[in-house]
Amino acid sequence: MDAEPARVRAYVTGVALAALVCLLPLSAAHIPWYTPWWAVLLLAGLYAGCEQVARSRSVGTCYPVLLAGAFLLPPSAAALVALPGALLFPAARPFGLRRVWRAAQLTLAVWAAARVHGVLGGRDAVVAADFPYALVPAGAGVLAFCLVLTLLDGGVLALADRGPAGRAWRGLFSRSLAPIAVHGLAGLMMAVLWCSPYGPVAALLVLLPMCVAWWAFAQYHRERAAHQATIRALVQAVDIKDGYTRGHSERVGQASMMIARELGMDDERIETLRFAGILHDVGKLGVPTRLLRKDGPLTPGERRVIELHPEYGHEMVRGIRFLGEARAAVLHHHERLDGSGYPYGLAGDRIPESARVVAVADAFDAMTSTRCYSRARPVAAAVAELERCAGVQFDPRMVGALVRALGRHGWRPAVTADGTPSAPARVSAGRREETRDSAGRGTP
Repeated sequence: MDAEPARVRAYVTGVALAALVCLLPLSAAHIPWYTPWWAVLLLAGLYAGCEQVARSRSVGTCYPVLLAGAFLLPPSAAALVALPGALLFPAARPFGLRRVWRAAQLTLAVWAAARVHGVLGGRDAVVAADFPYALVPAGAGVLAFCLVLTLLDGGVLALADRGPAGRAWRGLFSRSLAPIAVHGLAGLMMAVLWCSPYGPVAALLVLLPMCVAWWAFAQYHRERAAHQATIRALVQAVDIKDGYTRGHSERVGQASMMIARELGMDDERIETLRFAGILHDVGKLGVPTRLLRKDGPLTPGERRVIELHPEYGHEMVRGIRFLGEARAAVLHHHERLDGSGYPYGLAGDRIPESARVVAVADAFDAMTSTRCYSRARPVAAAVAELERCAGVQFDPRMVGALVRALGRHGWRPAVTADGTPSAPARVSAGRREETRDSAGRGTP
């Protein structure tokens, strides 16, 4: 938020003023007679406590309490519930600006949700526990809450990034609607129990399964962070050993992910194939550095040593269970469809699918990266070579998926191996050269 101080600060100020306008009915002359202030204070304190716990566990925010307030209270009182927790939540610099932004954003979102819910008769439905009708105004309130958050978040992103206006909002609403809808259902359950003969104590019990879910998510988050740290350490070790291919692993992971997405794989498998691409050359840690950095042609004996790197890599990662089929890709990414590859000479469908994906991604990046022994080829020339070798060296299905993905998204690697920034590129034709393996030597 400090990237564009003047524009962003003006935007945050405007949002904060709009939030204050929403709170004006709480002035002494306009307090609604039906506002239960003890409920406002209880919900505000509960939200502040839940927010602190959620933030400390890196599991997001406690929307059920906010939405329960929107379903129970008049709009201005419901908006007040968000203020203490939002103003106190941990923030990066600039602290004051970020806290004001968070408080104003949530105030407007809760106010909109309560307003829409009240207009549709939601409070009466909650008091009477009128199901299934109570779901209609609650759903509308959740939509309003999500829409306001999305619009405000997109606005601040657009100002901070100075990119195309539409890009800042793209996908924000669709990504946030499902989790907020779950929180909205929990908030509705809290509101109904709150108005029941069992009272607020019963309503608080709704938070117990949410706390269990937060704990599980925090455990997953920590485990995922450990996975990423393991992979990062291995890749950094390879980059230090073979500086000429620095960045190659990340780019192969990116290309593998593009192929997997184009093939319609699920998110978990896409992530696994990204790991496969990133780690495919980890076995180079077992190859003498003098061979990896040799400028001249390799002798047959040196080539045999280089060709051991898939097996070295498999030995290194086979005990890492979370990698799944990525381990097979590390071992078999130099196999060829016609059976002439290594280390085992597998052919056709006997080559694991993950290895066939990584083989195409690896060859593509090897051809489009500048290294000590060759200059980068244009993307179109690399694609033409992949297509020429499809059915013999590469799986035509994987090549086709990469070509479609490149046509749709282009190729934007962060940096070439020699440190020269590379420009976005799309597909056109080119000449054939010998395809290089990721160890940096010609593979016939």
